[in-house]
Amino acid sequence: MTPEQVKLVQDSFKKVVPIAGTAADLFYDRLFTIAPEVRSLFPSDLTEQKKKLMQMLATAVTNLHQVETILPAVEALGRRHVSYGVTPKHYEPVGAALLWTLEQGLGAEFTPPVKDAWTETYMTVAGVMTKAAATATA
Repeated sequence: MTPEQVKLVQDSFKKVVPIAGTAADLFYDRLFTIAPEVRSLFPSDLTEQKKKLMQMLATAVTNLHQVETILPAVEALGRRHVSYGVTPKHYEPVGAALLWTLEQGLGAEFTPPVKDAWTETYMTVAGVMTKAAATATA
């Protein structure tokens, strides 16, 4: 990621933080709409899961400029997700739901460069998670 992309992600996320609860609601509603098969991977009460999602995003976004500091945590998250039944195919709808949620929350401020920066961020995180998950199952 370029420094400009990091800044775009960090600046845009600051606008999501005040609506974190709504963003989490939008994310899971969208995810379960486009990939209903993943609903069973989550608890029936999503309250804590929504908080974890926003905390994980905040940690990742805050540290994008020094991504190596969060790699061990992201790798551990990827390995842990294997035990929940997550497979590599699940990462695509999660990314789609995330980008859709950001588009809803940011509106006109979700410009093509912001979308590209978030796409790059998600692909990086998902790539690290899936690579670590593969070592957990190997």
